[in-house]
Amino acid sequence: MGFLKKFFSNVLKDGGPARRTSSFDQLSPEELETHLRVARYGDFSLTDAIRPSYDLKVIPCQGFRHEFYRDEESNATVPVLMASATKERVFETFMDLLDPLGNVVDVVLETSHSDQSFQNQDLYREHIDIPVLKSILWDFEDLLTNDGCTGIAVMNPRVPSEVQFDEHKLLIVYGNQLEAYEETLTYNGIPCDEEMKFITEAEHVHSSCERYVKEFGDLVRELGIDAYNAFA
Repeated sequence: MGFLKKFFSNVLKDGGPARRTSSFDQLSPEELETHLRVARYGDFSLTDAIRPSYDLKVIPCQGFRHEFYRDEESNATVPVLMASATKERVFETFMDLLDPLGNVVDVVLETSHSDQSFQNQDLYREHIDIPVLKSILWDFEDLLTNDGCTGIAVMNPRVPSEVQFDEHKLLIVYGNQLEAYEETLTYNGIPCDEEMKFITEAEHVHSSCERYVKEFGDLVRELGIDAYNAFA
């Protein structure tokens, strides 16, 4: 019951008083628990951070596709890579994607742990050496991989490129020169599939727990982000 308890005590973030009809609404507790315990779909394994809808309108799979992001203020268009990697490969792939950014980067942590005063906060750390950052992130691999309320973005405005490992554990890269990132994804066994769908394109639920709230605060402090006191 531990996994199910995590969902109901901290999750159902996509719900709320005005939410639409959910594929979970008519399930018995046994059916729901069975669904939430399923982590493997074919040769693809989900992390503990997220589960798809009961009706499986999107079946989780591995791959990447090309997109474009349009900045509404500047009207500029930026190429984007979106990727989904199996649990066994996702964190190592994320770490490999950081290499093309250069030796000194900026970091943004995102949290939605609380549904009260701290939700959806972005926490910034500028100018950190990549070897130092990687060492810290490896220490927090479990949090970053399995917490559905933690996301991270690493960027180099001088390149410029940005790599995200978001709350859904998708890998997202923004930048005009994406060839090196495409090669990294391919090297890690993630194929290009322009027709694939991601778990975010249908109903889904996130998972977290109190231990991850504490670990997030530890990560904030390890990164030297002192403008954040919510987890002190």
